[in-house]
Amino acid sequence: MAEELKSLDDLKSAVAGTPAAAVAEAILRTPQRDSLGRSYATGKRKDAVARVWVKPGSGKVVVNGKEMAVYFARPVLQMILRQPFTVAGVEGQFDVFATVAGGGLSGQAGAVKHGISKALQLYEPSLRGALKAAGFLTRDSRVVERKKYGKAKARRSFQFSKR
Repeated sequence: MAEELKSLDDLKSAVAGTPAAAVAEAILRTPQRDSLGRSYATGKRKDAVARVWVKPGSGKVVVNGKEMAVYFARPVLQMILRQPFTVAGVEGQFDVFATVAGGGLSGQAGAVKHGISKALQLYEPSLRGALKAAGFLTRDSRVVERKKYGKAKARRSFQFSKR
């Protein structure tokens, strides 16, 4: 080493001058909104892909042109869609317009939830910490395992016959 560091303060001052520290200070997240005051994000889960727009409003959620209660009839799926708002503490403050395709209803609900979370943190960057801590900004990577040859399903074998 060219210079000897004697204390933690010396180390801190040496690191503060590096380009990495300057880049870390420069990354201040700014809200990303379009001309209509909306934030857009894409959410994914299993085979479902959701395009989600979030804007300030009364808490109305429209999925594929239908109300949330009509499109997602099961209460569990409706609860999944409300989770990002409850974690961020902004229930009833944002309207959501989403189009979702692919997969089943459960995967679609997860995709819309992922899209809502990403759009909320783009609209209001201060909500990012709560959403990230709850794990809503991470895409759930679990997908269906493929079927293997010689098997009935992915892992299930055909019934064994001794004779």
